[in-house]
Amino acid sequence: MRFLRRSLVGVFLLSLTLALFVAAGWTVLGALRTVWNEEAPVREARERVFAVNVLTVTPQTLTPVLTTYGQIESRRTLELRAGTSGRVVELHEDFQEGGAVAAGETVARIDPVTAEAALAVARADVAEAEADLRDAERGVDLVGEDLASVTAQAELRTRALERQRDLDARGVGTASAVEEAELAAASADQAVVARRQSLAQAEARLDLARIELERRRIALAEAERSLEDTEIVAGFSGVLTDVAAVEGGLVAANEQLARLVDSDALEVAFRLSAPQYARLLSAEGDLRRLPVVASLDVMGVDVTARGEITRESAVVGEGQTGRRVFARLESAEGFRPGDFVTVSIEEPPLDEVALLPAAAVDSANTVLTVTADERLELADVELLRRQGDDVIVRAAGLAGAEVVAERVPMLGPGISVRPNRADGTAAEARAEMLELSDERRARLVAFVEGQSGMPDRAKERVLAQLREPQVPAQVVERIEQRMGG
Repeated sequence: MRFLRRSLVGVFLLSLTLALFVAAGWTVLGALRTVWNEEAPVREARERVFAVNVLTVTPQTLTPVLTTYGQIESRRTLELRAGTSGRVVELHEDFQEGGAVAAGETVARIDPVTAEAALAVARADVAEAEADLRDAERGVDLVGEDLASVTAQAELRTRALERQRDLDARGVGTASAVEEAELAAASADQAVVARRQSLAQAEARLDLARIELERRRIALAEAERSLEDTEIVAGFSGVLTDVAAVEGGLVAANEQLARLVDSDALEVAFRLSAPQYARLLSAEGDLRRLPVVASLDVMGVDVTARGEITRESAVVGEGQTGRRVFARLESAEGFRPGDFVTVSIEEPPLDEVALLPAAAVDSANTVLTVTADERLELADVELLRRQGDDVIVRAAGLAGAEVVAERVPMLGPGISVRPNRADGTAAEARAEMLELSDERRARLVAFVEGQSGMPDRAKERVLAQLREPQVPAQVVERIEQRMGG
């Protein structure tokens, strides 16, 4: 009986559950029928409006800045070579890599004993040749006096012969007297010829003595130069590099001991492409002497030097293009030959041009302008220069027009926009500044002060920044990178 009662209760509950499911399904079906019978609402189509940043085109005169990369070089570099072979007996106190020497100072000295002995011998030879010359001159004088005496005697014999002939013609003299007079005159003439021959020999000996003296003087000059070659003197003030000699070492003639670099006569050499080079030419085809700025990044601090373009290379190297141009630098403190620097060149000014963001101009050299009804349309511009993230364009007829500052794929002609107009002045982004703890600041200062290869001017600027209450984060990051490396 109990089992039957429980079965009936179970059947009742199951029936109740099924009834509830049926009622729920009927309710859902009714709701769906109501929705299906209602008409779908018609939505009104609306045009999408894009918000864009716009700039006003303002024609002006701009000076383009051409940026390239170059290398610092010295206009004067001297190879210090040994003029003679021998042992190095003396070196300059700063004869080392990076040592500074002044003009006229003795950089190195080679053992001069051999050269001094040769000079002494040459001087003795000159003295001997001078004595021979004086002897030859005296010989010429004596032979000349002898010739004058013999000539006078010959003249007397000639006059005596003439008298004898005159007496013989008048019948007073004799033939034997005339013959004796003729023999005496002939002997006198023969003596004159002999003396003339002796004079010629004496003069020839004098010429040989003069030649020998000149030869000995040349040998003396060579000996003096050989002695001078034992002393290597700095031709100008500069810094030594490629030092290869040591005191007491043996060197051969013409062996390089070091190189002397004039650190005050620096220039920067850089290469330009053909279009860039053409922009720097004058109407006559000459390279303009334009101002340049060379900058070197040292731990976040730019060491700069100003200069002027002076010349270009005479030939184009094999396998190279463009032109190699040189610019002389003024007051290039902190720079050294071999530094890789950034070179900025101020080109001739351009009139009636506009400066726009590079994102405003597409590859077809077109921009999007905003019309009076705030729609976009295409306009052509002439791209003249690229200046980092900006471009310099010449847009005839676009003066005062509003140009979209940033082109995106969804923008095109005819699109409705909502312009965001700026005042035209971009605020400079401020570098992030850090407040350093005393321990961290001291550690950074000690590291910078220990950098011996860092230029003094750059080191002072970095230390000055580190001593400020707030330090640029970029400077701190670069110093700590160096410390970690």
